[in-house]
Amino acid sequence: MKLFKRLVPWILLAIALFVLPAILSDFRLNLFGRYFALAITALAIDLIWGYTGLLSLGQGIFFALGGYAAAMYLTLNTPSQQGGNGIPKFFENFGVSELPFFWQPFNSPFLTLACLSLIPALVAGVVGYLIFRNRIKGVYFSIITQAALMVFFHFFNGQQKLINGSNGLTTNTTELYGLLVGSSDMKLWFYRLTVLLLPVAFLICRYFTTGRFGDALIAIRDDEQRFRFAGFNPVPFKTIVFIVAGGLCGVSGALYTVQTGIVSPQFMSISFSIEMVIWVAVGGRGSLVGPIIGAVLVNYLQSLVSEALPELWLFVQGGLFIFVVVLMPDGIYGWFTGGGLRSFLASFGIAQKARTYPKIDEQIESLQEVVSTTPTDSSA
Repeated sequence: MKLFKRLVPWILLAIALFVLPAILSDFRLNLFGRYFALAITALAIDLIWGYTGLLSLGQGIFFALGGYAAAMYLTLNTPSQQGGNGIPKFFENFGVSELPFFWQPFNSPFLTLACLSLIPALVAGVVGYLIFRNRIKGVYFSIITQAALMVFFHFFNGQQKLINGSNGLTTNTTELYGLLVGSSDMKLWFYRLTVLLLPVAFLICRYFTTGRFGDALIAIRDDEQRFRFAGFNPVPFKTIVFIVAGGLCGVSGALYTVQTGIVSPQFMSISFSIEMVIWVAVGGRGSLVGPIIGAVLVNYLQSLVSEALPELWLFVQGGLFIFVVVLMPDGIYGWFTGGGLRSFLASFGIAQKARTYPKIDEQIESLQEVVSTTPTDSSA
């Protein structure tokens, strides 16, 4: 049984790499590539929320920064995207004649690969340290991260001259190593790259959630005040985790961008960041496996519902979230590993059988029958 559990991840990886490309159409395969990319973001949120207790509603910032980094490199290195003065065509629409300085590093593929994760991680480090240093936590932390998200959204949305503003940057018509990014061959390549990077992200999160560091994160989540009284400073722990989560979101955003064909400020919309939290809640936070399940399942369900009845999805999403919070608080993964149907029935007040001593309930019932049938002494 233990051997089978160890083999399951490798079996699933092989299925995703070789079986799905063979049986799915190009359209469906591209959708699953996006789902797996979003699963990396779900892992990052589980790292900071499920294990550290930091409910961030602003992960869209780091997700979008990674997407913009990938799109800027592809735009700069595609001849058809360049105007008469050698810079991207959209600059000409706003009278810009020279490439802005922050675009120039993205001429290099090596700097771009570094920036995909380093820029989001750096921004996350600055934002996180300022918040944690001032001991802001709980609902106030969530509000501040959402406020930061709104600031970034409106800033990017208004920068028409620098990053094409609300129109965003398209990648479908760009080229990479002589191939069109929007072609079937490139999408298959990006799909496989995403499938390979997903377990890497999982192992990174696993590394930070095990051992003494992982114990410290759980201690911060469960009782940060006691953690301080024990002589530890939670600021470095929370900052490091926030940095790692920001870097993972950046990589996820880059993979998602090249597979959807566009990056825009909508990646930093409030609704999208809240959806990320829903994926983790549905899958099961604090498990690492659950967020992957939640991200893939919820987004696949969204595709199916939107294709049939587009206007119905928001109602389904809201109902799904309420159902999970009320009846499956540990998510889908926690539901299966924590009792399944018995836990579900307990939500309705139906008592569960004792797990440590399965026959104790039966013995209690038999004792009650004996007591009820035993004649009592009326003179007593």
